[in-house]
Amino acid sequence: MQRIIDPSFSSNWLRMIALSLCILAVNGCAVRKSLLERPPVSSGQLEKESGPNEFSVASGDEVVGRLAAVRLEKGDTLPDIARHFGLGINALAAANPGLDVWVPPAGERILLPLSFILPESPRKGIVVNLPTMRLFQYKREGDKLVVSTYPVGVGTNERPTPTGKMHVARKATRPTWHVPASIAEDHRKKGDPLPAKVLPGPLNPLGECALYLSKPSYLIHGTNKPASIGLNASNGCLRMYPENVKTLYDETPVNTPVVIVNQPYLIGQRDGVLYLEAHAPLEESGVELDKINAKLRSIEKKSTRTLDWKKVKQVQAEARGIPVAIETSQGSEKEAAKPRELEHPGKLYGRPEIPDLKLDAWYVLAADLSDETDARRLAAIINHQGPPIPARVLTKSKSYRVIAGPFDDVAAAKDAVKRLRIDLELDGILIEPASKI
Repeated sequence: MQRIIDPSFSSNWLRMIALSLCILAVNGCAVRKSLLERPPVSSGQLEKESGPNEFSVASGDEVVGRLAAVRLEKGDTLPDIARHFGLGINALAAANPGLDVWVPPAGERILLPLSFILPESPRKGIVVNLPTMRLFQYKREGDKLVVSTYPVGVGTNERPTPTGKMHVARKATRPTWHVPASIAEDHRKKGDPLPAKVLPGPLNPLGECALYLSKPSYLIHGTNKPASIGLNASNGCLRMYPENVKTLYDETPVNTPVVIVNQPYLIGQRDGVLYLEAHAPLEESGVELDKINAKLRSIEKKSTRTLDWKKVKQVQAEARGIPVAIETSQGSEKEAAKPRELEHPGKLYGRPEIPDLKLDAWYVLAADLSDETDARRLAAIINHQGPPIPARVLTKSKSYRVIAGPFDDVAAAKDAVKRLRIDLELDGILIEPASKI
């Protein structure tokens, strides 16, 4: 990211913050949504949002859930929408190509990919599919098979998450992170030396719960960086939203089997209709594509189905992660594939909250930009750091300044400067409390 900082920062900016505080004091909480921010939709046409992503699996079916759609409101980001609806940011972005992740337009109707083809694997314990970045937890409730599914963050190309069979060896709440030597060296090179171990708390990347796998050094754990869920961002472990990992932790006994697979292309049926779901493969070798096409040809040959190969190629090329019916005669599944139109939640779960401005607090000037959208995007990115750094955009003439804070003391402000430099390559400038002007 380009560093755009105004070196001629002066006390005029401090006075502007003080003026902003006065304006806020006069207006109070008078920030209201305008009906012009999104097309009016009759509330009678909208459904309430559904609960957790938990589904009964009918015998012979491999597709669960149903697509949904929601209209964005001012201030929404895709990471906030993704977390609220139990999705990873990769899945939401792939289903809505071309949409700005951090500053999507208010009123835009977006697709929520809440329908999933189950991985080809035994339906017991925990199954993780790396290309889809989703975890599937199978449970028996009497004679009924139930699957819960959650998004995960997975390893990078340099430090990938391993595939294969393993099991949950042990569990821990409020785990201590013993820093691996390779990670410690990475941070040392960035000028961010780590201690040998990190105790429980907001700086611990394992979060509040961890399930240690039988393959040494690999865990399923929470995170202090929820915006990384659905990304290739870990050092090989599987990250989960804090609320999801707590549920998984409580419902998963030690010795539960865990299978991690690599299946970018998934075939499944529901109510007798055949579906294909495609994701970007971990490696662009073409092997997985050849395998799935051979399987589709075999299905077509052994059954009376006639596949729409033009649609098959389109689904594979777009890789939007959405189950699509691929038979030439589709019949009644069209209504089932139609997304449910959901009301926008009154409050998005986990959305970062920005504290009010305070005269006696410290701030950091993160950037001075000429474009408002760029400034709003950067503020959103900073707000979603882990742990979060509160940030907002304040306007001065034709300039849009991204301000991080408030911070209670200079130490906290300096720590924010350090994190902005290491994480985002931004050269932040300390702002003393406006009360000192």
